[in-house]
Amino acid sequence: MKKIALSLAIASPVLVQAETINLEIEKPEFYGKINVTQEFVQPENSGNFSQLNSNASRLGVKGKIALEHGLKGIYQAEYETFQDDGEKAAGQTFSQRNTFIGIEGGFGRVQAGMFDTPFKNAQNKVDLFNDLQGDIKNIISKSENRSKNSVQYTSPSFAGLVATVDHLNSEDEDTNNGLSASLAYTRGDIYVAYAYDNEVNGEKVDAQRVVGQYKVGAVQLGALWETLDTDGNSEEGWMASAAFKATSAVTVKAQYGASDIKKEGGVSYSLGADYKLAKNAKTFVYATSEESDDESVNAQYYGAGLEYKF
Repeated sequence: MKKIALSLAIASPVLVQAETINLEIEKPEFYGKINVTQEFVQPENSGNFSQLNSNASRLGVKGKIALEHGLKGIYQAEYETFQDDGEKAAGQTFSQRNTFIGIEGGFGRVQAGMFDTPFKNAQNKVDLFNDLQGDIKNIISKSENRSKNSVQYTSPSFAGLVATVDHLNSEDEDTNNGLSASLAYTRGDIYVAYAYDNEVNGEKVDAQRVVGQYKVGAVQLGALWETLDTDGNSEEGWMASAAFKATSAVTVKAQYGASDIKKEGGVSYSLGADYKLAKNAKTFVYATSEESDDESVNAQYYGAGLEYKF
């Protein structure tokens, strides 16, 4: 923990005597990630092309403030940056990501702002191609939400069990508030979670998600199943992933999923490999294929990239 020590001299007007008080203030942590890929796209019904992608690259600052009664104030401000073309849209150089203010203590944690829902976070690290074309948000799920106007409570860990509840303010008298909740259990290399969304994606829209992940030796296995119910009409999706740490520097990975939630008959499968260049740096390659009954979606993606975290 990095702190700044301040010495204040307080002079008494009567005794003209200076008293020194030492204060410790935790330094805010500046952090970031740059992830860029060169990608080649082969659509089924149109010509091939190439593109340079910035994949959820970001800059942020976060920290904690010691409060009375054993409490801590928490804060974070995080913004996406665009290393490929410099902006998300015309005139928009930064895009807000997880940004909040809150307080934590023995009771757990409360935060307010804009951040990932408990439903989204329940996937943990099952999605091995997160932020790339193989990300489950592209074919498998409609519920990878980062919601604004949110107030969230996270419980302390009870023997590895953590509950999280997020209240999403609609700020509109004609629109219902949303609710996102999860119950996650971690014990050693085992992770399981259940998540539920109520009217996060709109009125009369509910979603459920079950996630499991297990690591044994150099192998990590994961699976996810979810359902989306829209006014009584239900669709399902699932995916499975596997990663193998071949050496201290090389990890190979594979992922397959099928879903009717985003596109009828949607299928996505990916293969890839990461090569560790340093503790916070890697280069990687991947291939992703996406298919559905909507042939405009059908395409193959091949890419190579570089990622630095700081």
